Amino acid sequence: MKLNFDNMTPREIVRSLDEYIIGQSKAKKTVAIAMRNRIRRQKLPDEIKKEIIPKNILMIGPTGVGKTEIARRLAELSGSPFVKVEATKFTEVGYVGKDVESMIRDLVRASIRMVKNEMMESIKEEAERMVKERIADYFVPRKRKSVQQNPMQLLSNIISNSSDPQSKQNTQPTENSENKRRQILEMIESGKLDDQTITIEVEESAGPKLEIFGAAGMEEMGMNFSDMFSGLFPKKKKLKRLTVREAKKILYPIEAEKLIDQDEVNEKAIKRAEERGIIFIDEMDKIASSGKYGSGPDVSREGVQRDLLPIIEGASVYTKYGNVKTDYILFIAAGAFHISKPSDLIPELQGRFPIRVELDSLSADDFERILVEPKNAITKQYSYILETEGVDLSFDKNAIKTIAEIAYDVNSKTENIGARRLYTVMEKLLEDILFDAPDVDRNIIITKSYVEDKLKAVVEDRDLTQYIL
Repeated sequence: MKLNFDNMTPREIVRSLDEYIIGQSKAKKTVAIAMRNRIRRQKLPDEIKKEIIPKNILMIGPTGVGKTEIARRLAELSGSPFVKVEATKFTEVGYVGKDVESMIRDLVRASIRMVKNEMMESIKEEAERMVKERIADYFVPRKRKSVQQNPMQLLSNIISNSSDPQSKQNTQPTENSENKRRQILEMIESGKLDDQTITIEVEESAGPKLEIFGAAGMEEMGMNFSDMFSGLFPKKKKLKRLTVREAKKILYPIEAEKLIDQDEVNEKAIKRAEERGIIFIDEMDKIASSGKYGSGPDVSREGVQRDLLPIIEGASVYTKYGNVKTDYILFIAAGAFHISKPSDLIPELQGRFPIRVELDSLSADDFERILVEPKNAITKQYSYILETEGVDLSFDKNAIKTIAEIAYDVNSKTENIGARRLYTVMEKLLEDILFDAPDVDRNIIITKSYVEDKLKAVVEDRDLTQYIL
């Protein structure tokens, strides 16, 4: 992260989003203000801060125009725990399916992973030292000589907490083994032993894997059962034969875990989820009722909406890591709203999303910019992929313009799937090159005539277009 997000102005946030997302300036401006307001809130005194809640956002626009990408990039930029859920996967309490509280549990798990990775980075040096020590044990075991003692003498030494000084001296490692161990550690440090094969011992759970299927809300109970029973079964050792280079990768998380206080991780993760968490609820229009409530699937749709209300308004949700308050989590809902309208949502839920922003459909000019301007532009992705085969792939301006026009044309004639259409068009365009590489020319320039040769016939045949592009 080049800039500290907490010091970024809304204008700077939008500028950062521009590096990955073309257009949609209104949506970017809206989310930038919402995120900056969260930072402003954290600087207030506690008595004022608790009165200010985030203003949730409802994004309205067709698929493929950047709704999800804006939210995901914003979370990545701000270092916020992020979860994307689909409203259609939730069911009303009492029905078999996924309950709305599961998205809070998912958010906490994402926060746990984020905090744990940060803490692992902070103790990286110590963990790497422990890994090297453990690998050195396989080359030079730290065996200690001990003087044989009868059971009564051993018991006497334990009770008195004293032993013969000569015995202590004999239990110390020999000087030769210590010198050899130092040499081995230096070789591990320098990487000279990376290709050496060793056998390491790792622990694996001997307990059975438990899964519980049932009504909504039971998945957390299933996890608690698994945790409870895992402590009853002994850990069994498993031998793995691999190189020192591979052993370093396997042993690092094991040793790092020993240095991390899990209670501290849980506490920090819950606080981060509560203060900075972002939940993106997609397909919100699918749970809106297009007519009056009361019959058919509308009953379940309204039930899901009513279950969402307390979570979005502010509630305490139980998780295996502790209770999580949802009062200050930012909820961003999104939907195309082709058939239904935001006003078809129940009034209470409409009030929970006071900020509404409409995203624009993408034009041919937008497609042209999407192909080349973002840091992760699709043309750059294919160039990087073929670089691994020693092939230099490039596109001239006329080719880019033709690809954009074809994608826009196909969206107009068939289902409009937004920028996702570019992926289907590009896959068809580069199919032969990707198949034949590396047995192709080392320098390939995609021209307008090449694009037309590969795609015009498919575009002109409406039936082919529907099934191929």
